Amino acid sequence: MRHQPPGTLARYTAAARINHWIGAGLLILLGLSGISLFHPSLFFLTDLFGGGVYTRVIHPWFGVALLISFALLFIRFVRHNLWSSDDTRWMGALSRVLANDEESAPEVGRYNAGQKIIFWLMTLLILILFFSGLVMWDRCFFSYTTIEQKRIAVVAHAAAAFVIICIWIVHVYAAVWMRGSVRGMTRGTVTAGWSWRHHRKWLREVARR
Repeated sequence: MRHQPPGTLARYTAAARINHWIGAGLLILLGLSGISLFHPSLFFLTDLFGGGVYTRVIHPWFGVALLISFALLFIRFVRHNLWSSDDTRWMGALSRVLANDEESAPEVGRYNAGQKIIFWLMTLLILILFFSGLVMWDRCFFSYTTIEQKRIAVVAHAAAAFVIICIWIVHVYAAVWMRGSVRGMTRGTVTAGWSWRHHRKWLREVARR
């Protein structure tokens, strides 16, 4: 706290922020290139990547890069996203939180239960997308799987992609809705007032340290 501008706290390091934005950019590129190959009506989006052939070639590599990027984030933040009894109580007060009445809800640590759920869903979905993508990646792995396995992988890949796009939308909306949150991932700091309102338990822990 002493090394930050008055009234602010360090929340994310520069390395964490760079990693986050790389992952966010890769997720957008994967979404655009993926849906361009999903249906003929969206094929025009392949022009963003130089055409259909280049899109088909580069899409899997975007996926590999995202897995590496998210793995680094996972290692960095997994210990902060372990579920606790406080999260269960917070979920029980979710209606009050959504009604902007956080004062009467249980105090929150570094991440609230909603953020933890998104973290674990992203982890699961990225793994599903990666391994189903490997089955579909005929250029490299055609001979290792059967046609039936490829069909199952296509359905799993499309379903996981749809869900992860929905989660990404919710994540962005929540970050904007909770004023001051975006600052943490752009400047690396948050205000003491923001911390007291949304992550009071974490603020107490930082103050004790």
